[in-house]
Amino acid sequence: MRTFTEARDWARFHDPKSLALALVGEVGELAELLQWLQHDEQATAVREQPLNGRLAEEMSDVLLYLLRLADVVGVDLAQAAADKLEANERRFPPVCPSERGASQGVGAPIRSVTPRRRGRARIVGRPARTASA
Repeated sequence: MRTFTEARDWARFHDPKSLALALVGEVGELAELLQWLQHDEQATAVREQPLNGRLAEEMSDVLLYLLRLADVVGVDLAQAAADKLEANERRFPPVCPSERGASQGVGAPIRSVTPRRRGRARIVGRPARTASA
């Protein structure tokens, strides 16, 4: 990506803010392709043409801007992703199937883990509804 950019003398336009804004624009174009798909039609629609080809094009744009931004700010994306996955493994341990089912039974409290920007995740819950007499 750096070679492509330098060959066209575009580096002067590739400051971090401009790249981040361009990246957000491309993510918006990707989201627009999926915005009005009904839940039950998504699984098949995204694999068929022409939508699949358009998704591939927008995903490529997102990836290329992300790679360029990482290069400009000096982030090793492969290492950053590996570090993030490792942190998420510690932060969100796997849930065994028996725990998953028990927490979602009828009348069970509604609980979810809400990630925070910093620090630990917090558990959000509300008491289960009780039947009126």
